[in-house]
Amino acid sequence: MYIKSFDELTFQDNFIFQKVMLKKHICKAVLERLLDISIKDIVYIHEEKNLDVRWDSKSVRLDVFVNDDKGTVFNIEMQTSKDMEELVKRTRFYQSILDMYHIQKGQKYTTLNDSYVIFICTFPVFTGNRHKYTFKNVCIEDHDIALNDGATKLFLSTKGTQNDVSKPLQAFLDYIDGQEATDELLRDIDDAVYEVKHCEAWKEEYSMLSMDHYKYWKEGMAEGIAEGLVQGKAEVVIQMLQEKLSLEMIARLTKLTVEQIKEIGRANALL
Repeated sequence: MYIKSFDELTFQDNFIFQKVMLKKHICKAVLERLLDISIKDIVYIHEEKNLDVRWDSKSVRLDVFVNDDKGTVFNIEMQTSKDMEELVKRTRFYQSILDMYHIQKGQKYTTLNDSYVIFICTFPVFTGNRHKYTFKNVCIEDHDIALNDGATKLFLSTKGTQNDVSKPLQAFLDYIDGQEATDELLRDIDDAVYEVKHCEAWKEEYSMLSMDHYKYWKEGMAEGIAEGLVQGKAEVVIQMLQEKLSLEMIARLTKLTVEQIKEIGRANALL
């Protein structure tokens, strides 16, 4: 598992992206550019918000989670993983959790906020040609009928090839892709990235996060190896039982207990 050093991080990396978007004027301007709308003000609900609907449910970690002055909810994330199937399903899950988080018990469903789940992707998405893919619920039989449920999912790609977005949005996507800052907002982002990269507290925070990620990865690898060894032994036991070796002999050769061998045998209809 490769973990970038702090000095290698760029605006593409979630850690830097989250910190830069904590600057309110930048976050507001980015939203306005991505959606081509005007926003009077934004309020941070929580940076890196963890939402749990039930004690036993999967948590949602939202990188940038804000409301505008009209109550519209925005969740923005930078995505470098190319697993589109997982990302598409994640937008569905995020949407459901956002709705459950915002509606209070006893309230009418009409009180649900409009919401945007926005993924900025550093790779081609869907057909690979567009920079921007906006999804809303419409009638399959009649595309002129919109459901108007207030839910929008937006995928942006830095690798699009079509001339399908505004010049400011194209400049923003090009900047994420490593090109120079060409306007005031991008220069502000550039300065904010520099500020983050020279903050000792955030450097220490990233170091701690990296250590945690490596620890979880290492534990997962060890667990996977252990499971693989158990599975491998089970396959050997099955073969030995098919050859009619005694339980005691199999136990001696595999270092498993006789009871474990019996369980494997019964599970495979060999005992």
